[in-house]
Amino acid sequence: MVLLRSLAYFVVFYVNTVLFLVLGSWLLLAPRRWAMEGLRLHGQTSLWWLKTICGTHLEVRGRDKLPAGPCLVASKHQSALDTFALIPVFRDPAMVMKAELGWIPFYGWFSHKFRHIFVRRDKGPSALKALIRDARDRAAQKREIVIFPEGTRRPPGAPPDYKPGFLALYEGLGLPCVPLALNSGLFWPRRSLMRYPGTIVIEILEPIPPGLPRAQARAVIQERIETACALLIAEARAKPNPPPLPEAAGKSVPVQG
Repeated sequence: MVLLRSLAYFVVFYVNTVLFLVLGSWLLLAPRRWAMEGLRLHGQTSLWWLKTICGTHLEVRGRDKLPAGPCLVASKHQSALDTFALIPVFRDPAMVMKAELGWIPFYGWFSHKFRHIFVRRDKGPSALKALIRDARDRAAQKREIVIFPEGTRRPPGAPPDYKPGFLALYEGLGLPCVPLALNSGLFWPRRSLMRYPGTIVIEILEPIPPGLPRAQARAVIQERIETACALLIAEARAKPNPPPLPEAAGKSVPVQG
């Protein structure tokens, strides 16, 4: 039954996405805020279909911890779901993403329209300078700058692999950094069609003030994210019908009693 529901959602999700991209293509010529509302609506409908078809719910915790103004959000990345489920969580997020994605028809065009932030990772130091410049521009518009510090999806419980880009943003922006933990990879595993029932949790953690030394900032941000993610995995394990757990998660996370 889970497999059939997962296959059904797979079809519905991509049909829904294509319809939004094609029927909403006129938004490429509209004001950016209109296009962002279309992006937000796509995320909300995708989550509604996920709940309706697969029984997978989403819970967001800690919204009250978000600063009123612009901030840097350092988020764990476990699943493709993170790329659209985080959009409705924030007021006006600017996502940091690979520059290659900007060339994809419709998806890439809209990403430019949303004024997301593109990174040419093959350009070394010049890429970091461009990243900070573009992020400052978006922050001046009072937007949240959202980055996945590990750069790619990681299985739940896998050893952390944080890249230096988020630290360059932390230093260059001079804004509070909001760590964000989640357990999405348990219910929407990477490289898999399976979508498991249960509750995906996105948890916004206590902001970290700007100005900490680089090594201290890295240690604090990573520790808060990884600790909170481990607790969310343990919480999911303690449910009556938990999703299958990756081997890394089973070894690294204690079971809650």
